[in-house]
Amino acid sequence: MGPLLSYVVAAISVGIAVIVTLNLGALMKHTATLFFCSVMFSSWYGGLWPGFLAALLSVVALDYYFIPPLYALGIGPEEAPDMIVFVATALFISWLNGDQKLAKESLRQARDELDAKVRERTAELKRANEQLQSEIAEREAAEAGLIRAQTEIARIARITTLGEFAASMAHELNQPLGGIVTSGDACLRWLAAKPPNLDEARQAVAAIIRDGTRASSVLVRIRGLLSRGERLRERLHIYDVIREVIALLEGELRRNAISLKTETSENLPPVVVDRVLLQQVVLNLIMNAMEAMRAVSDRARVLRIRTQEQPSGSIVVLVRDSGLGVDPEHSSRMFEAFYTTKAEGIGMGLSISRSIIEAHGGRLWAVANDGPGSTFCFTLPIDTGGKA
Repeated sequence: MGPLLSYVVAAISVGIAVIVTLNLGALMKHTATLFFCSVMFSSWYGGLWPGFLAALLSVVALDYYFIPPLYALGIGPEEAPDMIVFVATALFISWLNGDQKLAKESLRQARDELDAKVRERTAELKRANEQLQSEIAEREAAEAGLIRAQTEIARIARITTLGEFAASMAHELNQPLGGIVTSGDACLRWLAAKPPNLDEARQAVAAIIRDGTRASSVLVRIRGLLSRGERLRERLHIYDVIREVIALLEGELRRNAISLKTETSENLPPVVVDRVLLQQVVLNLIMNAMEAMRAVSDRARVLRIRTQEQPSGSIVVLVRDSGLGVDPEHSSRMFEAFYTTKAEGIGMGLSISRSIIEAHGGRLWAVANDGPGSTFCFTLPIDTGGKA
């Protein structure tokens, strides 16, 4: 509503009050009643100043049309108090209505500003939420890619580790295969004898079966370490994992003249682990221990593997060698990825081993022995979810 329209409405309302009062004057006890209504309506509709205009026009109209002498301007002493009261009341009503209108307009303006701010803030929150969802999706995709990359790197590290003792594996397979051939030849000779020596032939066949089973077990262990696919955690005894890795490395230990001493118990509580990944950790630690003792010639080469239960609710595995020990210059970096002191190493064995142990809720670290050599230790939490 424009300001001019408010003043026009005030003038019209006063004009209507004049016309109605003139026509119904005989029926109305108070001539100023409709003029009060005009002032109230004008101030309610247009505000303070249109109300003042209606009050001023009402005074002029009352003086001209209803206060003697009629149709002339001029207020006598007798009518002056009533007109003063009328004017004061009209102005007060205009002020009240105008103030109320201003308050309503202020409230409406504040509400509109608040609505605008709420809409703006809602839009900002919506944009932030969409951006956050996009970042979450990107992070999840990156984490999935990282997991795939870590799995592939772990597999490559296993292949690299196995490559370090490929000759040992060839020897492990060549020995039972050679035994199978020898036992087969002997069996044929015992069967071709006159008469056939069945007892000796049975012993030769038993030897063939034994050597074949031994070769098969070696292949199964190698295949398990090289396998790709989904990793499933199972509830098992740490003793079984250590025994499987030792069986895989027996030939290498013999060729390096390393004496193996184990202090492991079958009565330890079980753990929930990925068997293949834990085999990789034990394999890496034993291979590192053998590498550390390869240059030792002035003392016995002894590898000790010990397991024990800790009061903290975990099992600790210690792999102790009598090698050259941990070089203080490299001790702080030995678990870093791609850091190695070996000429042909890739520097991933210990880094991956620590990641595997930490993913199982444990910890991997190294300490120097009181005597020669060093000890690598890792812990695994005990499974408390029932009996194995």
